[in-house]
Amino acid sequence: MLNALEVFTTVVVGVMVGVEFSVAFVMNRIFNALPEDSGQLARAHGGRMLGALMPFWYIGSLVLSAIWAVTGWHHHGAGLVVIAGALLIVSVLMSVLLLVPINNRSKTWTPENRPADWKEQSNRWDRYHYARVAVIIAAFAFLVAALA
Repeated sequence: MLNALEVFTTVVVGVMVGVEFSVAFVMNRIFNALPEDSGQLARAHGGRMLGALMPFWYIGSLVLSAIWAVTGWHHHGAGLVVIAGALLIVSVLMSVLLLVPINNRSKTWTPENRPADWKEQSNRWDRYHYARVAVIIAAFAFLVAALA
């Protein structure tokens, strides 16, 4: 049963990493290349869609990692799972403190109501997101290492 939990947790975190990596390095670049206001509208829509899903994914990944750490405490790699869990906690804190406030504003923006500094706020969100992606990639790497 522990093996199934280890694999499931690693896959869940790995897919989350893939989605967030894609947002950072693929989707936002596509959105930024769209004509006129289309990019800003696409980012707002993405913020609404992923903003509804990602809290469950981040918390779920953290819970799965915690269960793995507790149930596998006396097994090889438990320390690596604890480190991964700590990094996932960091990613949740980054999300709540840095990214969610910007996302909550930007997901309601339209070309008619967006603030004058909307590009600056979007760029700030991107920078925070790059850092969060690095943190969750590290968490994923620790989970993979714990499997070995």
